[in-house]
This record gives sequence, C-alpha cells and structure tokens, in this order.
Amino acid sequence: PPLFAKRDAQGNLMKAQYGTWMKFAFRMLAKFKGLRGTALDPFARTEERKQERQLIADYETLLDEIVGSLSVDNYDTAIALASQPERIRGFGHVKQKSMDAAKIERAALLQRFRTGRPKADMAA
Repeated sequence: PPLFAKRDAQGNLMKAQYGTWMKFAFRMLAKFKGLRGTALDPFARTEERKQERQLIADYETLLDEIVGSLSVDNYDTAIALASQPERIRGFGHVKQKSMDAAKIERAALLQRFRTGRPKADMAA
C-alpha cells in the first residue's frame, strides 16, 4: 500500500512482497467496501483519488463542450478527445505519467477541435 511502501532513487513507490497472511487481511478489508465513496472512506482524501475525481469532472466538462460544438470538421478530433481517458492506466507513478501525457495531448486536441482544422492543417 502507498502508505507503507518504500521508494526508489527516483521517488517512485516500489512493489513489496507479502506472505499468505495477506489473504486474511484482504478478506477483512473487503467487509469495509461499503465505506467507499463515503465520508468514512480512508483513501478518499489521498492525492491520487482527488486527481481521479478531478479527471471525471474535467471529462464531463469536455463532453459538454464537444456536444455543443460538434461539426463535420472536428468530428475526428472529438472522437480522439472523447476516447483519451482510455489511455490513462496504472497506479501511482505509472498513472501519474500517463495523466501528464494525456494532459499535454488533450491541450493539442482541444486546440484542434476548437479551430475545426484537420491535423495536417495544424502544422502550417
């Protein structure tokens, strides 16, 4: 778990190995899954969870913009924008890396979407 994990030289969390006793621990944790998403969720206030909630809000705003401005000229870019979250994967520093890359790509796609120009025209 991130709370107890050691970090490597780059500051990334390292995987750890645990014994079979973890099966019991996970069975106990599973009994508390009703707390997910509530005020009593101990993991809801972590930075990663806050970023995930912000990603959802940003995506909903993006979809509103796409629906309001969709045209023949920006259709392909709209599809690329709408499918972008599929490329955000992983946990911890791996997820952060893909979120950072997605943010850069999203900015370029948004500019292209708003101008309605195809990708080839953007280079000019």
